[in-house]
Amino acid sequence: MSVAAVFIIFVLCLLIAIPISISLGIVSVLPGSFDPSFTASGSYAIRSMLGGIDSFPLLAVPMFVLAGIIMAHGQISKRLFDVFAYFLGKRTAGVPCAVIITCLFYGAISGSAPATVAAVGSMTIPFLTEMGYDKKFSVAIVAVAGGLGVIIPPSIPFIMFAMASGESVSDLFLAGIVPGCLIALLLMSYAVYYCKKNGEDREKIDEKVGALKKKGFLRVVREGFFALLSPVIILGCIYSGIASPTEAAVISVFYALIVSLFIYKSLKFRDVWTIFVEAVHTYGPILFILAASTAFSRVLTLMQVPQVVSEWILTHFTNSVILFLVINVFLLIVGMVMDTTPAILILTPILLPIVTKVGMNPVHFAVIMVVNLAIGFVTPPIGVNLFVASSLSGVPVMDIAKKSIPLIVIFLAALLLITFIPGISLAVLGG
Repeated sequence: MSVAAVFIIFVLCLLIAIPISISLGIVSVLPGSFDPSFTASGSYAIRSMLGGIDSFPLLAVPMFVLAGIIMAHGQISKRLFDVFAYFLGKRTAGVPCAVIITCLFYGAISGSAPATVAAVGSMTIPFLTEMGYDKKFSVAIVAVAGGLGVIIPPSIPFIMFAMASGESVSDLFLAGIVPGCLIALLLMSYAVYYCKKNGEDREKIDEKVGALKKKGFLRVVREGFFALLSPVIILGCIYSGIASPTEAAVISVFYALIVSLFIYKSLKFRDVWTIFVEAVHTYGPILFILAASTAFSRVLTLMQVPQVVSEWILTHFTNSVILFLVINVFLLIVGMVMDTTPAILILTPILLPIVTKVGMNPVHFAVIMVVNLAIGFVTPPIGVNLFVASSLSGVPVMDIAKKSIPLIVIFLAALLLITFIPGISLAVLGG
């Protein structure tokens, strides 16, 4: 069976709404089924699926998913937001900026963009609308800023890239810090511009922020201390050498449980089972996609797809600037129609040899890929953040998408800077 036939069948499966994990499984076993001489038989594909998920670094993913859900139910995001709103609320666009920073910090807890939108948006969207901000603008801010959840460490997509490429998870996490902060600053700059142009209801804002001010500095910081400490503990364990990323993920689960149950007392023991069930429902589909993506990527390797694609691209695009732009456009399109996990696991073995041949650092490319796919979270038709934000707010998906356009343009500008200035990604690594 030809490579073209495999991809055509894969696209047809997606078009007729077959789940992506099943679609990947189908196209993984087809080449061996039609051609008995092909190395990858059906049994090989199944062994690849099981082997692909037998990975110690991969164990970090369900742990970060569980920690994120515990912290969402335990109102960690609310404590974070209160701290940032206390300090920024009186300034122009202070509350929207506090939302963006909360997404940044919550991303450093959950590692997931949809989880960040759900946890931060459920609390901040009503708060913003009560203070007179346009509801569509409020929802768009949360939906786009939620994309920071996959760029700021710990990041689930970076773990997937490490699994597909063999790069160090810790190095990838470090590389995401400066790009994530850069994007957050650019988004906040737009929020300030928007609020200066459209005005703010200062009376309502002063009333709401005044309630926080009445609590006093010490009380607000004391209430938010353990929430602010959570990313410090998680990342501190990794970079101090105390724990691997996987072990740090387990620590984050226990930390979230202890803080939510015994310190904030925002969870009851009877809630824990429900949270575990929700985590299994969240991670289960990801696990099937992981297994099928691994098998599909190995089948593509045996069919020599990476070599063929690499040779074709390097033959037709000899200028590195044009090459990087083409790859960015390709990844943006992929992000619009495919979930992050299969996109990384399938495309990394294909694209990584291409960019390394022209001298790009693999860690730098990882950041470029993740930022591209983060934009995919807020672009139709698959934009998961849009659907999560819509379900929280009741605002139609396309209305959120339209209001998000200026924010997406800012994200794209940041992507270009990250692509052509390697130091933004590699500065923390000393590159």
